[in-house]
Amino acid sequence: MRKIIYSMQMSLDGYIEDAAGSIGFTHPTAELHAYFNAREAGIDTHIYGRRLYEIMNDYWPDAASDPKGTPETIAYAGIWNDLDKLVFSRTLTAVAGKARLARRDIASEVADLRARPGKDISLGGATLARDFIALGLVDEFEVTIAPVLLGRGKRLFGDFEGVTGLRLVEHRVFDGGFVVLRYERDGADRAFGA
Repeated sequence: MRKIIYSMQMSLDGYIEDAAGSIGFTHPTAELHAYFNAREAGIDTHIYGRRLYEIMNDYWPDAASDPKGTPETIAYAGIWNDLDKLVFSRTLTAVAGKARLARRDIASEVADLRARPGKDISLGGATLARDFIALGLVDEFEVTIAPVLLGRGKRLFGDFEGVTGLRLVEHRVFDGGFVVLRYERDGADRAFGA
């Protein structure tokens, strides 16, 4: 079955955006970007909330022609543009490229994606991810920790009604002090206090 992988970058103190809403602190090193590019080989669909879709779609469609582009970012632009995207939004009326707007509830859209043949599915966006986690739809969590403290901003995870048990399946340290942690659900979900 196709896995749903929640993948995000965060500061050491748990923020995915700084207080101004910027994700500028997440610029990966060449080594880390090469890892991201290789990881995308196992993905054929990205699921986004509105905000992350807009951030990604603002840069990546034309990134291959960026004169400041590195070999890793130019390669990622091609990868990103070739992947399917499913966008959950209450306000967008249209999306571009290989993206489509979700027209049904999360559970129905995910059931349809999982029933189709294909590779794993990447999930991005903290608000949307909370809904997926609450529904028990995230199979794997991949968190890249940037070597920075932001003090405040938007947190990677919000409040949950239960505990989701996880098992560490990979950890790697990259140039510049970045750390990638990959966890799978261990099936030990339970209510708080249980």
